Amino acid sequence: MESPSKASFAPDDAAAMAALHRAAPGHPIQIKVRDLSKEYATGNGRLVLFDGLSFDVPQGEMLAIVGESGAGKSTLLHILGALDTPSSGDVYCASTHLRSLSSKDAARFRNREVGYVWQFHYLLPEFTAVENVAMPLLARGEAKASALKMASEWLAEVELEARASHRAGELSGGEQQRVSLARALVTGPKVLLADEPTGDLDSRTSGVVFDLVERLHQSHHLTSVIVTHNTALAERCSRILRLEKGRLQEISPQQG
Repeated sequence: MESPSKASFAPDDAAAMAALHRAAPGHPIQIKVRDLSKEYATGNGRLVLFDGLSFDVPQGEMLAIVGESGAGKSTLLHILGALDTPSSGDVYCASTHLRSLSSKDAARFRNREVGYVWQFHYLLPEFTAVENVAMPLLARGEAKASALKMASEWLAEVELEARASHRAGELSGGEQQRVSLARALVTGPKVLLADEPTGDLDSRTSGVVFDLVERLHQSHHLTSVIVTHNTALAERCSRILRLEKGRLQEISPQQG
């Protein structure tokens, strides 16, 4: 049973929570984006999603990216995590220049440096929760016993140790997303990228999951970039960037 949500914040509480996620002055830059562009060829000519984007994400920051559907938020997140490549420009993430990576090195980078959480959990239905969490460790050659031990520890981190032997279909939506969060972080990444992590959940469960994201962000000293349509959750981050008409604009929480 999931605990009650802590998501209902008064304005002052939201500001205080955001301050907790704000990187202190002088923190090193964990993600650096310079002159980033992404476009596609279509039957009607070029489709430019964004052009000339430049921004930094300091170590320890929790950054929200908001904007309308189709603005390119998910594509931007994919580029930050080496799941896609830009048309031009450069991204440095966890001290790595992503455009310089070979396919093999990009896969290694994704497995070790970045954790991903998506709107849909993408758990493998034929495996148990603990086996799903262990998958990234097994993929990089970790011994099965060791991988399952680490996965069990991470299920305890997300308060699901009692559900370790349950398959995905036997879990609630919130539990599935908590398993996917454990899977994202089991490899010990420096960066968490989350694309609408609460988009498929009701408001109460969304609050529970985001409370957990906040706690893990702080306790594991993560740098997090979260794409969301949920204004209340975006306001709990340290900064909000809006992607609109191919450009990024920093906005205040009241504008989110």
